[in-house]
Amino acid sequence: MEKTVVLVKPDGVQRGLIGEIITRFERKGLRLAGLKMISLGDAILDEWYAHHKDKSFFPDLKSYMMSYPVVAMLWEGLDSAVTVRKLIGITKARDAEPGTIRGDFAMSQQYNLIHASESVEAARKEEALIFTEDEVFQWVKEDYKQVYASEEKK
Repeated sequence: MEKTVVLVKPDGVQRGLIGEIITRFERKGLRLAGLKMISLGDAILDEWYAHHKDKSFFPDLKSYMMSYPVVAMLWEGLDSAVTVRKLIGITKARDAEPGTIRGDFAMSQQYNLIHASESVEAARKEEALIFTEDEVFQWVKEDYKQVYASEEKK
């Protein structure tokens, strides 16, 4: 099964939305494979946001991401990266569709509650930055029998 990384950003932590966000992914049928609260430092953020490093908003973004802890999660499921991105909604939260996490709970482009890996490749890189091997759990999710047809799990 494919894995994807999700961060509940500082605004989501401060607003008490961690449980709501976890619930959305569990109800969709994804399996939680890793979970921890961490403070992000310079080294991780410089690598995480390398594609934004030369942009004018990068210092503010970095300061925001270091302002409070984040909750890092690793979710697993078929097409999990695409599925999670659909569930969270577009980056500019005030334009996000109702029913998405950002559409229901956020208004800002920067303070938009949540980060999700953009692709399978990005998820692998982000997983390596955040989780150690012993922080990723393999366990049997019994309700997968009701989430996926047997031919989908092959």
